[in-house]
Amino acid sequence: MLFALPGSRAASPGDPLAGQRTEFQQAYGRVADAPAVVATVDSASLRSYVLYPYLQAARLGQALGVAGAGVPAVLDEQVALFLRAHEGEPVAQDLRRSWLAGLAGRARWNQFLAFHRDASDGAALRCHGFTARIELQRTEGLAAEVAQAWLTPRSLPECERAFDWLRSIGTLSDALIEQRVRLALEGGNAAFARQIARPLPAERAGPLLQWAALLENPQREIDALLTAPQTTVDTRTLLAGWTLLARADRAAAGQRFETLLRARKLDARAASPFALALALALSWDRDADALKYFARVDASDFDDSAREWQARAALWAGDWKQASRSIAAMSEENRRTARWRYWAARVAAQQGETASAQQLYESILAEDNYYSAMAAARLKRRIAPNPKGLPLDATQLASIGNLPPFVRARELRLSGLVSNAQAEWRFGQDSLQPPARAQAIHLAARWGWYDQAVATATGERVFNDYALLYPRPYDAEVAAAAQVSGLPSDLIYGVIRQESLYRSDAVSTADARGLMQLLPESARRTARLWKQPVPSVTALFEPSVNVVLGAAHLKELLDRFGDQLPVALAGYNAGPGAVQRWLPPRAMDPDIWIENIPYNETRTYVLRILWNTLVFAWLRDPQAQDTRTWLNAVSPGATSGR
Repeated sequence: MLFALPGSRAASPGDPLAGQRTEFQQAYGRVADAPAVVATVDSASLRSYVLYPYLQAARLGQALGVAGAGVPAVLDEQVALFLRAHEGEPVAQDLRRSWLAGLAGRARWNQFLAFHRDASDGAALRCHGFTARIELQRTEGLAAEVAQAWLTPRSLPECERAFDWLRSIGTLSDALIEQRVRLALEGGNAAFARQIARPLPAERAGPLLQWAALLENPQREIDALLTAPQTTVDTRTLLAGWTLLARADRAAAGQRFETLLRARKLDARAASPFALALALALSWDRDADALKYFARVDASDFDDSAREWQARAALWAGDWKQASRSIAAMSEENRRTARWRYWAARVAAQQGETASAQQLYESILAEDNYYSAMAAARLKRRIAPNPKGLPLDATQLASIGNLPPFVRARELRLSGLVSNAQAEWRFGQDSLQPPARAQAIHLAARWGWYDQAVATATGERVFNDYALLYPRPYDAEVAAAAQVSGLPSDLIYGVIRQESLYRSDAVSTADARGLMQLLPESARRTARLWKQPVPSVTALFEPSVNVVLGAAHLKELLDRFGDQLPVALAGYNAGPGAVQRWLPPRAMDPDIWIENIPYNETRTYVLRILWNTLVFAWLRDPQAQDTRTWLNAVSPGATSGR
């Protein structure tokens, strides 16, 4: 359990809870120094504070951690009393799970089952629950539950006792073992699959081990099968290895394709999935041969994703007829999206069907996204977003803000306990009726909790209240960054919204930090290059530091890639090395280049920031925006930058 309060926020003047909050923060910060739950005399003010249960939970959690395996009975009783008092509340969840794990370690099975909630406790505690029932001989209906838990593609060490029990009663059959091995193999976990397959008889394990070998070294195993065509191999197993080879080494797969078909006697229908695997891999590389292999794919093997990549490959190659056929073959649902209506319009325009193209472009204009802005550019029109405000009900808003879960959420956020605040918010949101759920968006925005406002709006399908969902809370920092970098403030805000949703304390899985999600090393390098103070890691959480360096880094990428904004944005997300590989061999329409970005995340990132930038520009100056510069070609040329 964590007791640091790194992200405490200032409250408004005259805040009636400010004193209690400060006292709570001080007491909470001292929890880690306490050896156990001691007879602490808390003030009446602290005991009446809405977050006092969080202090109690932290103290109990600290005491459990200090006690380890030697938890005294009195402490178990205190925890049990607390959990009963706060049953189902967010404040109890972490403590309950850590206590249950400790009870399992101490084999306190009766107490464990009294507090175990199978549906919400996660796989590890569910496994401990199985053990508890086995040890207490409460096994009615247990075999089916354990067998269901067995069917997972990953290791579950906490379930080994239950799995051993399943073996002991003769229920862990070869069929169940084979099912789990297949799940592991389908998940690409060959080593674990080998481990699980050990009890199987050789004739049953053989094909599975062959599959594992194909996953571990596809080229070696495929070459062996090519030189020994009499060796039996399941077609699905061969396809799994072939797919990995195609993704890892397109050239090697291409060299072996015809040999594979001959050696394994694959007719056109049987060869189709193998052609598709290679076609997809080549399309991600924007290789002209992709279309050749797509042409060998049977219609029944295409799904919408494959059709999309076939269309993208055709667009890259300038094969507008094939692009048209690929779009026409998509599901109706996919064809109706703004993306593929836009591309249907582009195809129609290329084929001289001007009226059809115009009609399709116009049908997209109200969609409010990158494609609607591009449609406007193609029509040589300016475009404005189509706002749809969410009416504010002041009475209902005040009522929601006074509900205990929302009061706790606000206080937790002001105290820097953001993950706990989010849990309380979800708890409160789940209790509201639909009209009030939408009003909660206004509440989060009023509190300056912008990421929560946007998350709540997404859940409620509210997207077009731009004044509410596109705030500008860092104007001073963005203005300073714009002055240093020369970038428009609208673009900087567009990146901030996409990167962090305004969370100055955001940290990614890759350790990118702050509003513009800078890696520490990139931030230090950028600071030296731009003659800015070299930041510490914690300084990247300061908006005044992070936004200037983020904007400067984006300007570097613009300089490097010849002021091509889509390319620079892709480089900001995926890295300049990846984008360098994606540059076209010749000048190309920007929409075609963007559509062929091989990383789905990066493609979406570029589209959203371009739209974000347009929205911020419109909010600053509510006039229809000119997006014709979005039609500037993407070229292979790049400058050296600063």
